[in-house]
Amino acid sequence: MASNLLIVESPSKAKTLKKYLGKDYEILASYGHVRDLVPKTGAVDTEDNFRMKYEVIDRNSKHVDAITKAVKDADTILLATDPDREGEAIA
Repeated sequence: MASNLLIVESPSKAKTLKKYLGKDYEILASYGHVRDLVPKTGAVDTEDNFRMKYEVIDRNSKHVDAITKAVKDADTILLATDPDREGEAIA
């Protein structure tokens, strides 16, 4: 099992990076955003310092499960998202 886990946004980036990094790296894609605010009412709790309530996006739940499983076995976790505000939010 790889001791380093690298998480990127795009599956094509994951495939490309696998060519360059050694077998000590497992590379998984998040496929973009993995969670979103709870729809309609209740997304922001104004009574609790405007705490936001999130839920996993259904279509990305299998990717979240794969990442969660890989995290448990990794010694080092690296987030390599795109260098923009959306990438920072995903990380």
